[in-house]
Amino acid sequence: MLEIIILSFIQGVTEFLPISSSSHLIIIANYLNFSNQNLTLDVSLHIGSFLAVLVFFNKEILSFFKNTDLFLKILISSIPTILIGFILVKTGLIDKLRNIEVIGWTTIIFGILLYYSDKFKLDKTIDNNYTYKSALIIGLLQILSLVPGVSRSGIAITAARLLNFKRYDSAKISFLLSIPTLAAVSIYGITNIFSSQNLFFSYLNFFSIIFSFIVSFLTIKYFLEYIKKFNLNVFVLYRIILGAIILSISYL
Repeated sequence: MLEIIILSFIQGVTEFLPISSSSHLIIIANYLNFSNQNLTLDVSLHIGSFLAVLVFFNKEILSFFKNTDLFLKILISSIPTILIGFILVKTGLIDKLRNIEVIGWTTIIFGILLYYSDKFKLDKTIDNNYTYKSALIIGLLQILSLVPGVSRSGIAITAARLLNFKRYDSAKISFLLSIPTLAAVSIYGITNIFSSQNLFFSYLNFFSIIFSFIVSFLTIKYFLEYIKKFNLNVFVLYRIILGAIILSISYL
């Protein structure tokens, strides 16, 4: 149960903060040798995060039916990552990127890029300036999140900040973009479980969904509160320190 709580905490926090969930899960799984790390658990963790963002942004999601324009922009931003991600998984190329050295370098490099983007002026909002052009640009840059260490939320926030969106709106765009991505990951994982006939679903999976949901929901809530008042420097510093530690371990 302790492993489930730790993995749920890592998934819930890192999925929505600009620090890369995949890199943390890979590192934890490799160095702590968790016995519960498997496909059904990974799916459960993502389902918890998926449900959290659905509940938190329930008003925006319901407004999709009234505001098809926003829905289409979110979809356009998400399609490139989902499509390329599917190709990388099917060809097995994604596994070649999942190594500690890559994670270390991407953690530092994209942390520095996040710092640079956060220096841009704050004047655009999602309600007034989220155009199809900006949606496409953010969507294309989000493809980079398929590389462990980049961070899906991190690159989405970075892209939005480079386009002069306010920090709060950049984070909100990132969270809304996570809906199709998390849905795709969850559906793909569930499909694989059924196709492999590995239908074992224990109470541990149920609790992982619950814990991941709670942590994800709280992370979204308090990150949005934080970003209203402060810049992203603390996450930049964390990434640089973490990346330096990872590279030290991998090269020494």
